[in-house]
Amino acid sequence: MRIRILNNPRLRRSAAFTLVEATIGMAVMGTCVAALFSGFLSGFFTMQLARENQRATQIMLEKVETLRLYSWDQINTPGFIPPAFTNYYDPQSTNQGLAYTGAMEVASPPIASSYSNDLKLVTVTLNWQTGTLPRTRSFTTLVARNGLQSYIY
Repeated sequence: MRIRILNNPRLRRSAAFTLVEATIGMAVMGTCVAALFSGFLSGFFTMQLARENQRATQIMLEKVETLRLYSWDQINTPGFIPPAFTNYYDPQSTNQGLAYTGAMEVASPPIASSYSNDLKLVTVTLNWQTGTLPRTRSFTTLVARNGLQSYIY
């Protein structure tokens, strides 16, 4: 059978891929590989954003839960609660890692009611940077004079 292919010029031309077919095949494979690596990169970046968002939520919750354990007098004492803080996080390394800078604001609530003097509006704002992308999260809650801290102290 091999002798028939070599002797017949028409069969010899159709026995292999042409240069154009090979080039198009490589272009299709290159596009598929580029799309695959692009998907990997996008997935890893999405996981990094989710991890950083989760850590930001944990930091804000830690600050608010600590604040809820203070007495009413401590909350109302100027300077007792630091207005700014920095928290570092890097799960992969022993260095400081990603810097989360935050601010805590304790203010009077925008409530026109008889019990508004027994409430404080607390806002925790957190800022950090993912590469060149600035990120921010904010959390607002109310703390009451007769809240959880009354049961602790």
